[in-house]
Amino acid sequence: MTRRDAAAVGIKDVAREAGVSVGTVSNVLNRPDTVSPDTRRRVLTTIEVLGYVRSETARQLRSGSSRMVAVLVLDLANPFFAGVAKGAERAASEVGLRTMVCSSAESAVEEADYLALFAEQRVRGVLVTPADSSGGNLERFRRHGIPYVYVDRELPPDQGCSVAVDDVTGGALAVRHLLAAGHRRVTWVSGPPHLPQCQDRRAGALAALTEAGLPASALTSLATERLDVASGADAGARLLGLPTLPSAVFCANDLLALGVLQTLVTAGVRVPDEVALVGYDDIEFAAAAAVPLTSVRQPAEELGRVAVRLLAEEAGAAEARPEDHHHRAVVLRPELVVRRSSRAPRPG
Repeated sequence: MTRRDAAAVGIKDVAREAGVSVGTVSNVLNRPDTVSPDTRRRVLTTIEVLGYVRSETARQLRSGSSRMVAVLVLDLANPFFAGVAKGAERAASEVGLRTMVCSSAESAVEEADYLALFAEQRVRGVLVTPADSSGGNLERFRRHGIPYVYVDRELPPDQGCSVAVDDVTGGALAVRHLLAAGHRRVTWVSGPPHLPQCQDRRAGALAALTEAGLPASALTSLATERLDVASGADAGARLLGLPTLPSAVFCANDLLALGVLQTLVTAGVRVPDEVALVGYDDIEFAAAAAVPLTSVRQPAEELGRVAVRLLAEEAGAAEARPEDHHHRAVVLRPELVVRRSSRAPRPG
C-alpha cells in the first residue's frame, strides 16, 4: 500500500485495501466495539497508510446531525465563560464530540444570528447563556428540534434543561460578609440590569440587608452597559464623583470589580481601608490583582461539564423516547473567597 492524496481516497478504497466490506470500515469508524481487534487494527492501519479522512459533511447528511456541540456565551473575553467553555470541551471530548465556541457579545441580535447558523449546520446540540432575556430567540430555535441547555441561567423544567449557580445565595454571601465587617451602606455596581444573573445577585444582596434589619435603601446602585473592565473603570470614576465615597462596593462580576479597583487605586483611594470591594466569579485574575480581590466563586468548568451531560440526556431522549425524558434544572452552590480587598474591619 502507498499513501495517496487524502482527498481522492474513499471508504471503498479502504475496504478494498483492507480486504473487508464497506460496512466493516464504517463500524470501525463509528462502532469499533462491534469489530474484532485484529480486523480493527488492519482497517486502522489501512486508513493511516492511505491517508483517508472521512467526510464529516457526508456523515452529517446520513445521520441528520454533526458531532459538533455549539457553545454560545455572553463574552469570551470574560475568563469565567472561558472556564465554562473549557469544561464543556473536555466533557464533550470524552464522548467523541467536538465544541464550537461563540460569543453573542451580550447582544440578542448576535445571539439570534448564531442560533440560525447552528440550525443550518445541524449541530448535535447547543449550550447557551442567553442574551435575550425574553427567551424569544430560543423559543424560535426550538422548532428545529436541536437539543439545547441553558448555562448560567436557570430554566423552568417544563421548558428545558439548565445548569446554573444559585446567584441569590451568592449575592447574599457577598453582602453578609460586608455587613459583618461593619459596613451599613453598600453600593451595587450592577452590570446590565436586564440580565437575570445580575438581577438575582442584587436580590441576594437585598435579602442580606433585610436579614440584618436594614432598609433596601442601604443598597445604592450604579448600572453599567457591559460586564467588563472598562465599564468597571467608568463606574469607579462615577463613585469618585459622589459627594461621599461608599465604604463598601459589591460588583456583579470580577471584571467590573477590577475596573473599579484600578480607578480607585489610581486616585489614591486605599482599598480596603477607605473602600472595601467584593467581586463575583473568582476568575484567576482576582487573586492576582494589585489588591487581591474578595469574590464569590462560581464553579465555571463544572457548569460546562454538567451542561454537556444534560445535553447528552436531551439528545438521547430525542432519538429514543422523548415522552420519557424529564428536563432537569441543576443548581450549583457558590462560595465566598475572602481576600485583602474586603478584610479591614470598620469602626462600629
